[in-house]
Amino acid sequence: MLGLDTFGDVTHDEDGRPLSHAQTIRNLVEQGVLADQVGVDFFGIGEHHTDDFPLSAADVVLGAIAARTNRIRLGSAVTVLSSDDPVRVFQRYSTLDAVSGGRAEVILGRGSSIDSFPLFGYDLTDYEQLFEEKAQLFAELLKGGPVTWEGKMRAPLHNQDVVPHTESGPFPAWIGVGGNPQSVVRAARYGYALMLAIIGGSSARFAPFSQLFHRALAQLGQAPRPVGVHSPGHVAATDEQARAEFWPHYQEVIRRVARTRGFAVPTKESFLYEVGPHGSLYVGSPETVAQKIAANLTVLGANRFELKYGMGGLSHGALLTAIELYGTRVIPRVRELLA
Repeated sequence: MLGLDTFGDVTHDEDGRPLSHAQTIRNLVEQGVLADQVGVDFFGIGEHHTDDFPLSAADVVLGAIAARTNRIRLGSAVTVLSSDDPVRVFQRYSTLDAVSGGRAEVILGRGSSIDSFPLFGYDLTDYEQLFEEKAQLFAELLKGGPVTWEGKMRAPLHNQDVVPHTESGPFPAWIGVGGNPQSVVRAARYGYALMLAIIGGSSARFAPFSQLFHRALAQLGQAPRPVGVHSPGHVAATDEQARAEFWPHYQEVIRRVARTRGFAVPTKESFLYEVGPHGSLYVGSPETVAQKIAANLTVLGANRFELKYGMGGLSHGALLTAIELYGTRVIPRVRELLA
């Protein structure tokens, strides 16, 4: 499966002026509809709560996209489960599953971006325990039927029916992992698929996480489950155009978040490494991006790739072009290479 993810980065007009949050969200709906039209398999929206990333209610936007599409799968990328309520997350995505005719998915994360913790009154000292308990509860909710559960971070449930019920069994649920072995084992233990978020450095260094996931499943006596990859990128007609469009916005976005996220501010040299064959950025022509996706899916033993397209500062027009090239040229070429 080959999909697209977005964090709803604020788009700019053709003169470089930032658009309103409302217009950015309306543009995002158009991007999701186009993704469906050009053959993309999945469209995901990541939860954020900042001025640069105003997508705090991804499921609402996905519902709008669902109403105008009939094929593409739709989901989060990711939902910060630690600062949300598992019952409400389940209800929102089971509702999306109903609206879309069974096309919903959810990718759950601990929250590498922690803006939601103070917003909803959660203590960062509870970071690990919050996600552990809530991932366990969400796994119980996915099973269907009345739920009995008790933990320390949320009120217990006693034979509680949670609606709406899904029509065709549980929708796919993933845990997003950015480099924590405990999260890999947790995904295996609770019945989730594994999504590797690779945003810097060599993709090959994540191969041990795929292997750990498969070993854990085998030791638990569980059947194999999918492994996916999520990485940033941008597609344009040529390598040169893609890099020229992407680089200044990438540098500025990372510079702004570097202090709070512990990132190094990229240099032109580090950027060129990342867009090369061993880096984590999929920036280039359709052929360049397709070759890199196919190579890394093979290295990682993964069967799904999601390109995190877009970067704050890019125009809506540039994003529509990237989506069209990804669907009409990158995806067919990746399938050809993997065949």
